Amino acid sequence: MNAPTGQELAVLRAKAQEDHRALRGRIDRLSDDAIDLILRGARSHYAWTDKPIPDGLLEEIYDITINGATSMNTLPARFVFVKTPEGKERLAKSLKPLNVKKMMGAPVTAIIAYDMDFWHELPFLFPHEDRRHLFDGKPEYCEDTAYRNGTLQGAYFMIAARAVGLDVGAMSGFSNKIVDEEFFAGTTLKSNFLCNIGYADETALFQKLPRFAFDQVCTFA
Repeated sequence: MNAPTGQELAVLRAKAQEDHRALRGRIDRLSDDAIDLILRGARSHYAWTDKPIPDGLLEEIYDITINGATSMNTLPARFVFVKTPEGKERLAKSLKPLNVKKMMGAPVTAIIAYDMDFWHELPFLFPHEDRRHLFDGKPEYCEDTAYRNGTLQGAYFMIAARAVGLDVGAMSGFSNKIVDEEFFAGTTLKSNFLCNIGYADETALFQKLPRFAFDQVCTFA
């Protein structure tokens, strides 16, 4: 893919700037209810109703997620939506015992992974400058970039799921090694974390745990 230049680039930049001004003209901030839905009032869930999630809704979540910012537009995250009984049984092998029920009860569990070879796609994702040389032959830098930005995308994914009316429950109590052996053997993908998705059964909730106050963890410089 060739990057636009000259007048074509100028037109595209002008449109991007005008689109952003128009967006800010339509909405200058989210409502308090919207903020509560995606973060402030949101909860991590452990039990689920049996209401199914249509594939189209998962596609919508992905379409929202993919627009979140990543370094050099690298977009290293990869998503596996585990929803079949067979897939769930394979995933269960990796879980700590207390997490098996949580995962099995969710309509879908997303494996949030990242691709160590993400940089091969840079001519498409970052066409105006070839930066593959920054990553070629540098596995530690590739891992650092993929993990950091893939984690960012995982957070975008959770917020996107909440924004379209779903509930989520992220999990790290599992073996990445077993997940990678079960789902990513022979590939350049590595698992990061798991995220159960569905419509929550709120009867499993307990009180929200404490949060730090601003002056406990924030400073100015």
